[in-house]
Order: sequence, then C-alpha cells, then structure tokens
Amino acid sequence: MRKKISIMAALIIALFFLSACGGSNLKVKQISMSENPTEQINRLDNDLRNARNNQINVLSPQWFAKAEKSFNNAVKDRNRGAALSDILENIAQSRAQLKRAEEFAKITSTSLSKVIKRRKFARASGATKLGKDYVKAEGQFLDLMRAVENNNLKSARKNEAKVISAFRQLELRAIKEQTLGEVRKLLKQAEKENAKKIAPNSYSLATNKLKATDAFISKNPYKKEKMLEKANDALFEAWRCIRVTRQSKKVKTMQPEQITLWYEKMLYQTASQLSAPDMRDEPFKIQVENILSSITALKQDRNFMVEKVKDQQAEINALKKQTASLEDKSRKKRAEIERLAAEKKFNKLFGKVRNLFNANEAEVYKQGNQLLIRLRAIQFPVGKYVIMPENYGLLSKVQRAIRIFGEPNVVIEGHTDSTGSDELNEHLSEKRAYAVGQYLIANRTLPADRIVAVGYGSIRPLASNKTAKGRAVNRRIDIIIKPRR
Repeated sequence: MRKKISIMAALIIALFFLSACGGSNLKVKQISMSENPTEQINRLDNDLRNARNNQINVLSPQWFAKAEKSFNNAVKDRNRGAALSDILENIAQSRAQLKRAEEFAKITSTSLSKVIKRRKFARASGATKLGKDYVKAEGQFLDLMRAVENNNLKSARKNEAKVISAFRQLELRAIKEQTLGEVRKLLKQAEKENAKKIAPNSYSLATNKLKATDAFISKNPYKKEKMLEKANDALFEAWRCIRVTRQSKKVKTMQPEQITLWYEKMLYQTASQLSAPDMRDEPFKIQVENILSSITALKQDRNFMVEKVKDQQAEINALKKQTASLEDKSRKKRAEIERLAAEKKFNKLFGKVRNLFNANEAEVYKQGNQLLIRLRAIQFPVGKYVIMPENYGLLSKVQRAIRIFGEPNVVIEGHTDSTGSDELNEHLSEKRAYAVGQYLIANRTLPADRIVAVGYGSIRPLASNKTAKGRAVNRRIDIIIKPRR
C-alpha cells in the first residue's frame, strides 16, 4: 500500500513539473548552424518512427502531434529553400516536443497501465475490425491520455474503469467473431436450406457445438489452443450439416437403383486409385474391405520404405565416420571441404525443388544458404485465410520440397497488396501464413517447432499497387527453407 502511495506521489510531482515546464516554457536545445539540415531531418524522422513503434503517439497524443507538426514544417522549409535558421529551429522544436511526449508516455504507462494492457489485448484479438465500436473506445482511451497531458490525472483514473470495460467487451466480441463468425453464418445458411427438417440430427449436433464453444470462450477467453480446437469442431459440424442437408435433398429425388449405383461408383473409383481389383460383383461390405485392405498394404509398404531410408542413412553415417577417421587434414581444410560439399549438395537439392514447380505455380530462388519458394498460384477467398482444396496440389509440392531438405527450419511469410488498412492487411497476411503452416504441420511435414509464420501486410511489395496486375503479384505466400547442418 505504501509503495502504491509513493508511486502516485511521484507521478503527481512529475505531472506538476511537466505542466510547469510546458507550453511556451518548453526547453528547446538549439542546433549548431554548422549541422547539415538534411542529416538532421533524416535522424529526426527515424526517431519519430521509433517513437511511433513504441506507442508514444498513443500514450502522449498531443505532444507527439506537436513534434510531428514541427518536423513537417522543417521538411517544408528545407524543400522550399527557407533560411537554415528556420529549418534548424523547427527541428530543435520537434526534438523538445518529442522528448516531452516520451516523458508523458512514461507517466501514462505507469498510472494507466491497466487500461493500456486491456487495449493491447483487445487489439491482439482483432477488435480493430469491429468498426465504430472500436473507434469509440479508442477515442475514449486517447481522452484519458490527453487528460494526463493536461495535468488531470484524477479525471483520467476516474474514467479508466469505463474504458477498461469497453475494451474487455470488444476483446471478447472479437474473439467470438473471429472463432465463431463463420460457424454462425453457415448455420444460418443451413436454416435457409431447411436443415432443421431435412437433417435434424446433424443440425442439432452443429448448434450444440456452437453453444458449447460460445460458453467456453466466455469463461476461458485466453485458453487459445482449447478454444480454437472447439471452434474448429463446431465449424466442421456446421459444414457437415450443410453437406448432409444437400445430399439428403439429392438422394430424396433418386430411385433406389440410382442410389445404389452412385454408392457403387464411389467405391469403384476409390478402389481404382488404389490399384485394387474390381469387386463390383461382390457385396458392398466386401468392396469396402477390399479398399481398406489396399490402404493397409500401402501403409505397410510406406513404413518399409521409411525403415529402408533409415538404414541407408545409417550406412552413410558409418561411411562418414570411417572417412573422417582416415582423414588427417587441418581443421581449416576440412571446413573448406565441408563447405564445398554443402554448397554442392544445396545446389543439387535446389535443382530438384525447382523442377517440382512450373512457372505458373511458383518461383524458386537461392538466397545465400537458404531457398525461397514464392507461391504464385495459391489463392485465398477475399478477406479470408481458409486453405481451399484447389491449393492442396500446390501445397503437396511444397511438402515434397521441404522433405527434400530433410527436417529444415521453415519460415512462412504472408504478404498482401495495399488495399485496406495496414492493421487489417497485417492481420490477414499473418493468418494466411499461419494457415499454411498449420496445413504443413497437420500433414506431418515438419514438427511445429520448426515452422514460423509471419505476416508483413503490404510493407514488402514486389510491384506497384497502382495496377491490378501489380496487386496480384504482391498478394503472395513466400516459403523460406533454411537447411540445418
């Protein structure tokens, strides 16, 4: 309790001091006339960017705005050839204002830490996509920061609880929208298609899954893994409900023989793909057993090949040890030999990977000792990050490319064009990269700890965003393979 009182006392004293030194009494450190104005502007521009990255513009909005205004005035003066003294005066003014903004940011970070933390959680959950409701809460938050800047800490702390509550509600709403929004849409579609009557059991199962997941999120909003697991189950059942409803409608219009032949055709097509014998003259039970037995045989053959590869690798390792024992060369020479061997091996593997893709599917580049696969053909629904079936073939080739390098480390980069806000683009690119990573993990390409997914939004364009063609080029997924030695 005494510690809290001492902290508050220190904050009040700091506020009093800053208020007394504010406005026209701002201490401005003059810059020597011998300084290069362009270098000074570039340095200040970098400092302002770093400050923005550190949220100074949010934690001290008024003083940061003044610093940016003075900076812009300096740039304008430089561009129109104004007097050097005017340019340097604006730069000095901006630096003093930025310093004051940083001082107030320290105060707001300490005195209003709870609401700052809650805002961070809400934004991380995607609350920025909730439109006017988020804008309203953000405005209330900035009002708190301005109150501190105006030496009114008491008012800021009085209204803090209301803003915390607003961000808490936005966070929970965003989590549910993000995880269950698609499920709700699908169930509404199922209702339009009369699923309650045509597929009542499937509809009931899907709605119960949705209710259970909604209740779980309300009680456990930070158990992300379990929450996503439940949400995916609900999404699966919602889609299943629609498929069952539509198929039931189709079956209802068919004659018994048509249904039987339709089922037989699916069994026959599956058996053909497995190179299993044609058993359409046998009961359906035997035909199913024929398929399952063929799958089992393929699994056993695959396991045999895996073991064979392991044995070959063991032989290679033994040969390496034998070769190493016979070599009596300097460490530097051995290192050079290994480097050349690694480079030769990498080039060979690079050639194999490049041959996997045609020009319309992907571009494959070498980047030092890393390999970049730029997926040109991968497509996502507009504004979404769902992996569609038409991408499975391309991602299967990516799997093979990764496996060619054994168990490398892989970085998946998501990129968008400049359409939409920076925050939304960054969020969407990260989710798309994460979806590709989860596909690779689910298909046992690599362990989860070897895959990193990052989203860059629109900040790394390859072409101009002013044309449709350029924007299409910028919407991409890059796979970076980092071989391990």
